[in-house]
Amino acid sequence: MLDAASKSQLKTYLERVSQPIEIVASLDDSKASGELRSLLKDITDSSALVTVTESRDDNQRKPSFSINRPSENHGPRFAGLPMGHEFTSLVLALLQVGGYPPKVDPEILTQIRELDGDFDFEIYISLSCHNCPDVVQALNLMAIQNPRIRTTMIEGGTFQKEVKERQVMSVPTVFLNGTEFGQGRMSLEEIIAKIDTSGVEREAKKITAKEAFDVLIVGGGPAGAAAAVYAARKGIRTGIASERFGGQVLDTLGIENFISIKETEGPKFAIALEEHVRSYDVDIMNLQRAKSLVANSGPNNDLIEIHLESGATLKSRSVVISTGARWRNINVPGEAEFKNKGVAYCPHCDGPLFKGKRVAVIGGGNSGVEAAIDLAGLVGHVHLVEFDTVLRADEVLQRKLRSLKNVTIHTNAQTTEIAGDSKVNALIYKNRANDDIHTLELEGVFIQIGLIPNTDWLKGTVELSKHGEIIVDAKGQTSIPGVFAAGDATTVPFKQIIIAAGDGAKAALGAFDHLIRSAVPA
Repeated sequence: MLDAASKSQLKTYLERVSQPIEIVASLDDSKASGELRSLLKDITDSSALVTVTESRDDNQRKPSFSINRPSENHGPRFAGLPMGHEFTSLVLALLQVGGYPPKVDPEILTQIRELDGDFDFEIYISLSCHNCPDVVQALNLMAIQNPRIRTTMIEGGTFQKEVKERQVMSVPTVFLNGTEFGQGRMSLEEIIAKIDTSGVEREAKKITAKEAFDVLIVGGGPAGAAAAVYAARKGIRTGIASERFGGQVLDTLGIENFISIKETEGPKFAIALEEHVRSYDVDIMNLQRAKSLVANSGPNNDLIEIHLESGATLKSRSVVISTGARWRNINVPGEAEFKNKGVAYCPHCDGPLFKGKRVAVIGGGNSGVEAAIDLAGLVGHVHLVEFDTVLRADEVLQRKLRSLKNVTIHTNAQTTEIAGDSKVNALIYKNRANDDIHTLELEGVFIQIGLIPNTDWLKGTVELSKHGEIIVDAKGQTSIPGVFAAGDATTVPFKQIIIAAGDGAKAALGAFDHLIRSAVPA
């Protein structure tokens, strides 16, 4: 199953295992079971501490296998072949069951072990999904730490009937005790917070009790990470509150234009950002969404308050806002109703679920045309629907798109409705030239029409543009003294990772300049 290089790599990893590992495989006579049997042999050949037993008569999905410590049976289960992006999830599960400690805050591990309840998670994934491993690995870790938690990764391509019956049209999709729990990327902390509400309250009290910062960054994308590094290097008290560290980068697959890094993937880049920030004395507060900003607080009116959705309040002498942007919705009937039931925003994640089917991509910019090109290699047919009279993507992308035989381009087309019953079955658009109405029968719609800044929480405080962007000057200063902003949430043109990072550095330096020119407290 594994090539020579992968076998060598696996053997090297499993040298870190210090405790016996028992794999229990549920197999039958299918081709998929044969492939899994071959993979398990490669694993046992790589370490003498790993043993495999097979079962045909149990009630588990076939093919599947669980990874356990001796005399235990609550270890993580993989249904289907965990290759592609999920091979890393398999290796990590083997290491952690085999005694290799996870790189997780001890307080979080304690919180997992103390969770009160029985939790049975099922995660539907596709092997090409770059968001899925984060969720699989988080839940695997929880199952390894707590015997009352069970988790099963289900590879959608192997269990297509099950995917259809449960109407899974987006990955990752997580079920908890048989009920849908969540969709899309979720971190370990997010999952724990969702099932342990008392933990959220405890964390809010801890955050509120913190002393005032010199610089507080709100947002953990490239702009926020750069601002944190530059502020911390000045030796001042620095904190960063982020809804999810990495921001929109976590949803980006290929990054090929960040100078000095020839090629990487968004999740890897986000991990590197966090590692860089953590190498400095920065107080990182994750899973914290900003609710409002209050200026001129404190005994001397010299502090800025950031109120969080969790109920916590943070204080700082200066603030850098770097809350980024999110996917723009088209706001037509059916979009919200069929989200994750045929309406999707990530072609890399969800594209494999539409293999051989008909889909539409809304948007003729670079992101839309790139999505259509990617999907054309997977699906039966792609309809590209663009509001303008011409596509706006780079010419090289347009030439590639027009060369594909299973792509139809509709320009001057206004999407008016996404239709369906329990899931999407059509897209309806109006020809803007003559008002004729057209219906495209299809199973999926991928929306790629740009971004909207995450600044709703700032309305009525800092000055915003008509597009909702934070208005900043050359130093990143907003309309409120001591409040700076950076990245995609601002009026700075060209929303690019490298520009956001430079913007964050500039805003942090602007904040430091503001601090040293402000009156020193008595």
